[in-house]
Amino acid sequence: MGILRLVARIMGRISTFRSYQFVLLLAAALAVVAFYYFGSERQNFSSTTKRIKQSQASHNTNRNDADLTVDTGLSQPAGSEEQGGEEQRNVGGESEGFGSKTGDGDDGVRRYHALMMFTKVDKSRSLQDKFRVAMLSMVKHGRFLEREVLVLHFVSDPASKDVGERMLQEFLLDATFRYEVLFHDVVALTQKLFPIVEAMQKHFSAGSGAYYSDAIFFLSVAMHHIMPEGLTRIVQLDLDLKYRTNIRDLFQEFDRFSPGAVIGITREMQPVYRHTFWQYRKENPQTRVGEPPPDGLPGFNSGVMLLDLGAMRASALYNQLLEPGNVAKLADQYRFRGHLGDQDFFTMIGMEHPELFYSLTCGWNRQLCTWWRDHGYGDVFQLYYRCGGPVYIYHGNCNSPIPDD
Repeated sequence: MGILRLVARIMGRISTFRSYQFVLLLAAALAVVAFYYFGSERQNFSSTTKRIKQSQASHNTNRNDADLTVDTGLSQPAGSEEQGGEEQRNVGGESEGFGSKTGDGDDGVRRYHALMMFTKVDKSRSLQDKFRVAMLSMVKHGRFLEREVLVLHFVSDPASKDVGERMLQEFLLDATFRYEVLFHDVVALTQKLFPIVEAMQKHFSAGSGAYYSDAIFFLSVAMHHIMPEGLTRIVQLDLDLKYRTNIRDLFQEFDRFSPGAVIGITREMQPVYRHTFWQYRKENPQTRVGEPPPDGLPGFNSGVMLLDLGAMRASALYNQLLEPGNVAKLADQYRFRGHLGDQDFFTMIGMEHPELFYSLTCGWNRQLCTWWRDHGYGDVFQLYYRCGGPVYIYHGNCNSPIPDD
């Protein structure tokens, strides 16, 4: 009614104005009418953006169970909480903490846990490219049953976590399986690890002493001590991998462990430990230590590992080997000084106690690095490098190119 009165007032005065004044007043009246009419629709930038987000969220919700909403990974899900430096990010499926069960949980869902180190990725385009190859190939081949969830754990710093969350929104879009994504603070985990692994670091680190920041490279060694008991099995994976088969099949290898085995791992495919154990080999010329397969002990590569945390907790032998005195005794016995962290520790105790390890076939960690071929071991290199049988996972270690499918 206010609009009509305004127009009537204007029209009543038309006769007293000149023509050009009439035109100006008429234009003003039409402008007022247009403002009120279109303003009633609330059609502004904010409302349009809101509808776009709602449309995107609806699309992703209907896509499949492994959905990505607009705000995925950028805020904590309702009802979740941080525990011991571990921050939950519900990128798909249900939200669950680091203590979520492997096997059948109370909700009837079976969870498969996989962990990757994800530090300093924000500063490295190379690491980002490797992560892209790894995740896209994992998603491409990944298949899980209806009541199964793949739980992806990333040990990360804040800046890398932000990068990872953005990248995962793209990489997981086409996942046909349910999943959860959890980021864990590297500093919080290091604080837990350091007292446990400090003594062994001097034997298996690149530097001359035990550096606090290096402790995270021994995460697999003591993961059973710092993770909740509800987490009983987990696979730890390097970033520089390319999957050629369903990652679910890797978890089935746990069922092949012999009694007493606590870790599944693939042999090293270069003469790394032929070199590292040189003094022990010189003093023991008949030893199998550092010799190539099938009869030798070439050591291990930690690019793909199956950690039976329950068995690690229960193994008196394994936990005795973590004690500083026993680590020093073995290192002295084998004249061993390494620089590859957990891989060196597993290799050393594997020389003495091979029964602690289940040997994954080389196809589960087909290493591609050939550095040692060109650095003094060309004559024996192929004895270590060859790998018969199908390749399930390529490992582009030492920045080696990975073949196309």
